[in-house]
Amino acid sequence: MTAGHSHHHEHDHGVGARTLGLALTATLAFAVVEALAGWWGHSLALLSDAGHNLTDAAALGLSWYAIRVASRPSHHGMTYGYHRVGVLAALINALTLVVIAVAIGWEAIARLRAPEPANGALMIVVAIVAIAVNGAISWKLHHGASHDINVRGAYLHMLGDAISAGAVVIAGGLVALTHQPIADPIVSLLIGAFILYSSYGVFRESLTVLLEGTPAGLPMPDVITAIRRVGGVLDVHDLHVWMIGPGVVACSCHIVVAEQSARDGQQVARAVEHDIEHRFRITHTTIQVEVEGCPSDDVHCAPQRS
Repeated sequence: MTAGHSHHHEHDHGVGARTLGLALTATLAFAVVEALAGWWGHSLALLSDAGHNLTDAAALGLSWYAIRVASRPSHHGMTYGYHRVGVLAALINALTLVVIAVAIGWEAIARLRAPEPANGALMIVVAIVAIAVNGAISWKLHHGASHDINVRGAYLHMLGDAISAGAVVIAGGLVALTHQPIADPIVSLLIGAFILYSSYGVFRESLTVLLEGTPAGLPMPDVITAIRRVGGVLDVHDLHVWMIGPGVVACSCHIVVAEQSARDGQQVARAVEHDIEHRFRITHTTIQVEVEGCPSDDVHCAPQRS
């Protein structure tokens, strides 16, 4: 009979490109300093943390680029715009976390077989600075991470490195007190395991978006019930809900209404759009209105499907 459309692309990243740019500069500079300290002090834990910091810098760079690109307007070639650039950046960030975790584990096992003496005092000093740097950046990214998978990927990188640096402080203390170099690779293994664990959530969510799965935490039975309770709606079918990009959830469905004017059918569709946007933050909706009992040969009505 008629179709209703709702397009609301308002989206606030919460974290600006300038903030990410400053975080990127600070992280990259510290990663170089930490790598030099780890090499000079023979500390695998510091070198591992420096490697993680380099992936942090890459994550921040990808997030910065994704936010810049996602702000571009849609056009005939990209009708949905560039929202999924942020999702791709998050997926790449998750994959880099896996790579760095495997590399840390490989080297740590080698160090367990052939331990090397490490400078415990140097490990502690550098790791404390790492906690301060990564903790401050994590705090700045925390707000944006709550609703943007792209920023969340960068945030988890920085938070993970702050926690990893805390583990390095513990390893440095054990090395300094016990003079047992085995503490260094053991802590490195723990760092690698934590990095691997932290990457899983971002990897799963970004893959779900790219596969156009239902957004995490959105109960489809509740969406169906909400639509059926809208006045004038007799039934709903062909319902699909997916995420286009960070903060942009789309929905398409067919609703069945009683025989009525096109204007009345359009009002029912608008009521459905308003309700699901208010309840579930679904901001891009396309609704096909079908008339109950509409004959299949009526060109003004869409045939019903089960």
